[in-house]
Amino acid sequence: MVRLYADENFPHPVVIELRRLGHDVVTIQEAGKAGQRVSDEMVLTDATRDGRAVLTHNRKHFIHLHNSHPHHEGIIVCTIDLDFAGLAHRIDVAVKTQPQQLTGQLIRVNRSSPASS
Repeated sequence: MVRLYADENFPHPVVIELRRLGHDVVTIQEAGKAGQRVSDEMVLTDATRDGRAVLTHNRKHFIHLHNSHPHHEGIIVCTIDLDFAGLAHRIDVAVKTQPQQLTGQLIRVNRSSPASS
């Protein structure tokens, strides 16, 4: 099980599936910060303070934050994918196959390629 913090734009169906897979996921909405235009840096700070890795689709900004603030509990950047269950399963595999804790790591989870005919 991994402790995760989903930012404001992360799809709730993915959160639900990650919970079903056994992960402890808190959303920014559940943390009482929805609609407050919380900066990405503050999202990372809040997640780190709570011992959680950030889940986000905001790849560019969080990759930059990872490079400039390497002391965090992990950042998982995902491509947008409407296959919510598939995305949740790829996140699950990505975090379970890490040789160590997520602390200080940047993990990229990409949309799966369509099967070729």
